[in-house]
Amino acid sequence: MSESKPDCDSFSIINDAPSADKSGIVECYAGVRENVVAKTGEGSTNSSVPSDLSTTSRYNEAQGHGSVVATHYNTLEEKGLAERCKSRIFYLRNFNNWIKSMIINEYLSKTWQGKSHGSPLRVLDMCCGKGGDLLKWRRGNITHLVCADIAEVSVDQCQARYNELQNRSKNERGFAPVFTAEFLSADCTKVRLRERYKDPSMELDLVSCQFSFHYCFESLPQAETMLLNAAECLRPGGYFIGTIPDAYEIVKRQQNAGDTFGNEIYKVEFQCDTEPPLPLFGAKYNFHLEGVVDCPEFLVHFPTLVKLAEKYGLQLVAKERFDSYYEKVREEGRSLLGKMQALETYPPFHEAPLLGRVPEDYEHVQQYMQKSTGHRKVGTLSESEWKAASLYLMFAFQKKKPKWNAEGRPEFEDRNEVAKKRMSDDGNGDNASKRLKSTDLSVGNDGETL
Repeated sequence: MSESKPDCDSFSIINDAPSADKSGIVECYAGVRENVVAKTGEGSTNSSVPSDLSTTSRYNEAQGHGSVVATHYNTLEEKGLAERCKSRIFYLRNFNNWIKSMIINEYLSKTWQGKSHGSPLRVLDMCCGKGGDLLKWRRGNITHLVCADIAEVSVDQCQARYNELQNRSKNERGFAPVFTAEFLSADCTKVRLRERYKDPSMELDLVSCQFSFHYCFESLPQAETMLLNAAECLRPGGYFIGTIPDAYEIVKRQQNAGDTFGNEIYKVEFQCDTEPPLPLFGAKYNFHLEGVVDCPEFLVHFPTLVKLAEKYGLQLVAKERFDSYYEKVREEGRSLLGKMQALETYPPFHEAPLLGRVPEDYEHVQQYMQKSTGHRKVGTLSESEWKAASLYLMFAFQKKKPKWNAEGRPEFEDRNEVAKKRMSDDGNGDNASKRLKSTDLSVGNDGETL
């Protein structure tokens, strides 16, 4: 399946945007989950960054959507496991949760590597929701957790889950004590969280914001506040990790299908002018997921995010679409895929019904099984679910070590200035500066020009 590249000027500052050619990939493994059928695609972006980020903002502060988002999550019904198993998006949710587990585990491991035995490890979970990641933090052996979310009902439920975790741990043997925790009901895009901490001088080792960071791109001030909260208490060398919708993929699908597109599982409906150039902030669309109330979201232009993050001492160290990240960690996470029921068995056991409702949902599995021998069952996501999952990407930033100016404020070295100085020190002089003029954009770890 080949998908076309979006127009070069979809955003006001895009020079190029990613293509996403996808092909079937099969992973064989022993036991009930013999094979994983998935799809992968790689994209590259070549984008310049504006010198004045505020010039393209169309934000009106009086019309913020924070209350809408809070109401959305406050009114979400808490469903039991039995009810969730009946959901059309049961495997999609589990797959996304598996991706999240692998990201958290990877960066907790990196964080622990730089610490001496017995050192504390403190985490901020921004937009924590109802506490879906509490067990992940428990298994990561962290010592303190700050949970913050705009939805007060969600924070209350998160705290209740934490209390249950504490009570259960008293009867468990072989486990370290449950981490300490504090809970904040606050809009992370507008409130300085440090002022709400029990200990404002606390140093964080890891900050996580899963499937929520895109709300801050409603406006430049909100994006700056969110990044301030992520970076302000993060120690040098600490990580800020997250997952967001891929703006390029969303725009590409919009250009191919119009302002409203999707399938039986998800629907995207743009609520802003989609004529190029799109605004860097306030590019609003409604996102509907099967069984969930619509909620307004905002495109995150990633080069702009990288530029803003630099201001707060955060340097991009990883950015991968979910399909690419799956390929990277699937061997390590193979067992967890099964435990979390992140893939649907095809054909199903005991004539159980498939969750997919259209024939083309499983064509890729059927084609694979026709070509292969010896594989009676495979694990897969339906085509409809994959279309929704492949809208997302993961990112990781690392906090740089600051220098302090005469006013006592932190300053972070610009990588381009460092490169220029290094070339000058090497004796290249003006020639080096001339060479840099055409290549003075920061380049990410995946070769993407930012």
